[in-house]
Amino acid sequence: MEAAAIAFPSLYLVEDTDEKYKEMTAYLSSEDSYWLNNDIWKMQDRAFVEAGIKVPIQKVPKKGCVIADFSEYPSERLKTEAKYHLLHSLKEKYITVVGVGHNYTWAIRNLWRYLPEDTISFRTVDIPSFDDCFPELPKTERIQLTAVARQICEFIKDIYDDTPETEKDVWHALNIKGARLSAAMKRRSPSMNFTEIPEYYRPMVKRFMKRLIIKRSWSYCRELLMYIRYFFKSFYAHDRHDGFLEDLSRKDMEEYFGWVAADYADKNATFRSKSVSFIRTFLDYIQLSEYPGVPKNDIDRLIFDDDIPKRERPEDTMAKVKYVPKPVRDQIDASVKEIDPPEMIPVYVLLRETGWRGTDVLDLRYDSCLDYVWNDKEQSYVPYLCGEITKTGIPMLKIPLRDEVGEMVKELIKTAREKSTEDNNPDRYLFNTYEGRCKGLPYSKVAFTDAVQELIDRKEIRDADGAIYHFKAHSLRHTRASEYTEQDMPIGVIQQMLGHCSLQMTIHYAKVSENKLYEKWKETEELGLLNIKAKRPDEKQKIDPKTVDYKKVKANLDAVKVPFGTCFKPSKLGCKQQINHCLECGSFCSCEDDIPEYEAEIERIKEKIRHGEEIGRTDWVTKNQEYLAVLEKMVCRIRAEKIVHKNGSTREDRDV
Repeated sequence: MEAAAIAFPSLYLVEDTDEKYKEMTAYLSSEDSYWLNNDIWKMQDRAFVEAGIKVPIQKVPKKGCVIADFSEYPSERLKTEAKYHLLHSLKEKYITVVGVGHNYTWAIRNLWRYLPEDTISFRTVDIPSFDDCFPELPKTERIQLTAVARQICEFIKDIYDDTPETEKDVWHALNIKGARLSAAMKRRSPSMNFTEIPEYYRPMVKRFMKRLIIKRSWSYCRELLMYIRYFFKSFYAHDRHDGFLEDLSRKDMEEYFGWVAADYADKNATFRSKSVSFIRTFLDYIQLSEYPGVPKNDIDRLIFDDDIPKRERPEDTMAKVKYVPKPVRDQIDASVKEIDPPEMIPVYVLLRETGWRGTDVLDLRYDSCLDYVWNDKEQSYVPYLCGEITKTGIPMLKIPLRDEVGEMVKELIKTAREKSTEDNNPDRYLFNTYEGRCKGLPYSKVAFTDAVQELIDRKEIRDADGAIYHFKAHSLRHTRASEYTEQDMPIGVIQQMLGHCSLQMTIHYAKVSENKLYEKWKETEELGLLNIKAKRPDEKQKIDPKTVDYKKVKANLDAVKVPFGTCFKPSKLGCKQQINHCLECGSFCSCEDDIPEYEAEIERIKEKIRHGEEIGRTDWVTKNQEYLAVLEKMVCRIRAEKIVHKNGSTREDRDV
């Protein structure tokens, strides 16, 4: 059957020399230019594995291993654009190799036949609707062709679109200045798709995400967007319409919790938890920021703390945390200088020394990764490793190093400065690739893991079961956290050393070994914690607040100094007091050390009251008198109770 071309109008022509086309060509040049130079892509080709594209060989379609055939495309630009769309979709996991093999192969091979003869770019094709297209084709082929045609055309049009990136419906991270990307993410050229957000709420969600992408990692933002998309999809699927958010009620949210429980019944509890907690984060922010059309009801009355499903973990979760066993660890440490290639040796040393994530060490920049800080106790300058912790949004974390490790980093910096140019290392990576297809990017985490595993295989380093040990880079992080704990390092300090945003995660990592646990338990035998021979006291002993070492408590918690006291709000929770005083917040705490600050504020307010009375501002006087009463009441409580905590109303106190 001859292909019948549809009369799609060509809107405009494009010069082959434009920058966008060059970018697509460069993208296809990865994996030794396999994608650019090969017009027939076969599932079994090594390039798929090298690109990180999952290929389940056992599911190879009966039709064969060819998943894409561009050999007959009449235009080089059409061919490049179609290749770019397909490769990008595979790398971003929008589609799978198996899915392409089953549903896309025929359409990709034949699409060009149904375009007008003068078409030189998918950018020039105007396809408002495919419903009535290709009537002569069998139904299956028609569906495949229309789907692929629409996807490619919309994708390519977006690529050429000069509209500011954050105003588009698809955001490409590399086009957004300030987006928080690790080097690993840069390899994948990640994007963020808003097309499934209802058009009515799309500007609202874009505005929210525009603020978030410069504060949190791109991967976190994409995950959050996924749950926001699910939230709107759920309500629209249950007969809610544009504008429903403004009248959102507690009843509506209870229905949503039911949908979540049903949809995620067979998945990890984390999905159920985030589908509620992430939505609370979103709704809370847009309400505090006074976005148009936000819920009228307070978010605290729509979503309660106990509505968030617990992230239930199996009883053996901690057992599954992969610490490098000491015998294995000792053997690797002793043979570290034999890692091949030798460029991976300092990577191992820094991961072993710091406990940082592999991506954070590989992202170190030679112009900012080392600092020397004067230490009064040592009476010398101490080397500090400095780097961005992308996952938790820490722009610059500094932790001390041993002198010999600091000297190693200094030598690495010297070498990197000598070898680097604007062409081969524009981002100033410490562990940079200076030539080849990955020029300008740091070593990959996969390459590092493979290098250490090769050493383990060569030395036949075995685990407790006698099998060759299977190494994972992240296990060094678990191991270091455990070592910090064994050394009796305070949990709050471990939190900072590892770059965690919450104590909960630190505790998850920082497991005490059985030997250490026994040692500490043994020390309690002489403490008289339980004296079965002791007489029963006549009355309960009341704990004197003075016996609480408040400064030690603060030092080991996720605490922040605020006016008149300390905030113990977990960093992941939104602040409800941004436009109010902290004094009435349940996360606020004051002690005797804060009284001088109260007294100074009281005198300042009294002076404002006197001034207000002189000029006749009764409204001013009234408000300041109310504030003064709160301050004086707090001072009286602190003097009587020594420490005042949980001062604000709690959800349990509310009539809900």
